[in-house]
Amino acid sequence: MDNEYLLLKENLFKELKLFFGNDVRRINHSKEVTAYAEDLLHKESADASIVIPAAVLHDVGIKIAEEKYNSDAARYQEKEGPAVAGKILSKLNFNHEDRDEICEIITHHHSPGIINTVNFKVLYDADWLVNLKDEIKTRDSKKLKKLIDRIFLTVSGKETAEKKYLQQK
Repeated sequence: MDNEYLLLKENLFKELKLFFGNDVRRINHSKEVTAYAEDLLHKESADASIVIPAAVLHDVGIKIAEEKYNSDAARYQEKEGPAVAGKILSKLNFNHEDRDEICEIITHHHSPGIINTVNFKVLYDADWLVNLKDEIKTRDSKKLKKLIDRIFLTVSGKETAEKKYLQQK
């Protein structure tokens, strides 16, 4: 990774921490999603300059959703997130086109099928690689395999999920 990329990621996380304050759980979730996104970027032909900011900022809407609607529901996160993300991206001098794409991904990050870009799919899969552990209601490996096949949008996302959740070597 080059220094420009590392500085960008560091600045994004600095802004995220300023926004979330003491909400370490949300910051750590973002770090986990970003780590998976970085891993998937080695295997998928997505653009790191879009995927990484989307990964860092994908859940910023949750804070506003909880304040405004007393809910962390996906639809409220998707509704409120882009405005917050857009301000952060503007502050960090992202160009208009990249900012729009990142905010569009954040707008739909819980709603697959609306956006079908590789950038979206990598972020979506990275988020699910973290969240799946909270959604698993079965220990049946066949059912879990079907769930993974249904949820994940990239080949590398499915492979990573299978390794992580089905303990395949």
